[in-house]
Amino acid sequence: MSPLIERYKKTRSLTIKLLKDLEPEDLLMQPTEDASPIKWNLGHTTWFFETFILVKQAPNYKLFDDRFPFLLNSYYNSLGARVDRSARGLLSRPYLKEIIDYRNSVDEHIIKLLQSGLPQDAENLFELGIQHEQQHQELFLTDLKAALYANPLQPEYARIKMAKSAAPVPLQYKSFTQPGLIEVGYGGTDFCWDNELPRHQHFLRDFQVSNRLISSGEFLDFIKDDGYNQPLLWLSDGWARKTAENWNAPLYWELPEYGWKEFTLHGWRDLDLDAPVTHVSFYEADAFATWAGARLPTEQEWEFAQAQTATVPFNMLNEESADGPFHPVAAPNRSDEIQQMIGSCWEWTYSGYFPYPGYQRQKGPLGEYNGKFMMNQMVLRGGSCATPQSHIRPTYRNFFHPDKRWQFSGIRLAK
Repeated sequence: MSPLIERYKKTRSLTIKLLKDLEPEDLLMQPTEDASPIKWNLGHTTWFFETFILVKQAPNYKLFDDRFPFLLNSYYNSLGARVDRSARGLLSRPYLKEIIDYRNSVDEHIIKLLQSGLPQDAENLFELGIQHEQQHQELFLTDLKAALYANPLQPEYARIKMAKSAAPVPLQYKSFTQPGLIEVGYGGTDFCWDNELPRHQHFLRDFQVSNRLISSGEFLDFIKDDGYNQPLLWLSDGWARKTAENWNAPLYWELPEYGWKEFTLHGWRDLDLDAPVTHVSFYEADAFATWAGARLPTEQEWEFAQAQTATVPFNMLNEESADGPFHPVAAPNRSDEIQQMIGSCWEWTYSGYFPYPGYQRQKGPLGEYNGKFMMNQMVLRGGSCATPQSHIRPTYRNFFHPDKRWQFSGIRLAK
């Protein structure tokens, strides 16, 4: 079996493995516009391969269903009309069986195409399709968590019991003196997104970065110190959003009669004070940093610090079994090195999502993938417990609006 076929099958198989404990009714829920139904994700990732690979590369290929380009297009305006994002939860039709049949049909055609060989530019596009599906595997988990939490029964997804985190190492700061003119951005020869390019020079002054992520216990100290009600800690937009939505803790935290609880993909459990805090917005992360006498790192500081340490991927989605804690845990390493930079939580940075100097959008419809979102969003780095390990790189630039909380997003401090 060719490496491309093997990689394709492994990726597509992982998506289906994530369904193993779900019922068809679970796959239709859309609690918010941000969180798409699982059934739609299954169809959309398949539409991506059909639209960008089969239609262009497979001789005489005919669409599986003429309705699907309208139903399953996400945000590619150049490809025509589509169902509004907020209405994806209304798609009771097509049935789940039709979506699975669609996946199987496209898989069959893709494998035949790969067996016949692809030109180099098509291979690059094929790898983009695999990476796209991996993004949706992460969205599968974050969107499902939002849906299960919105369900009045608040059922669990994973039945594996979660172990309590070991106590984290003491919070310390590692200093980087006179870094000067550095290079950031992707400089390798394997796949990367266009927003990671080009590799370019950037000037850094002395800075410090914390050796680990902020724990839930430390964030609880911020809450107990009335941090959510001190306007001097908050950015204006953050204060307005906090007030309008009545934030008083991270998403999925609640204070019942007998102490703080947290909703996880394993259901409700006592708040693990040693685990990294997650599901916080940029605004909450920034307010906490101000309260702590620190700030958030820039993405260039984060990338430079990551390159100077022996950090390894940790606490990420298991691509073989689709099992895992599905929740951040404290790093077991008790050294004074910087920890948790790859995995556990996406880390908010104090960098707006803008193009690098010399950035060029990909040509054609895929130019809509990253470039058109380069406004009003903040960069996150490092991956999370829901990110497939083979999907992440230190130069990977994730991006979300600063109020978003449904992703596994956490906090690292800088000075």
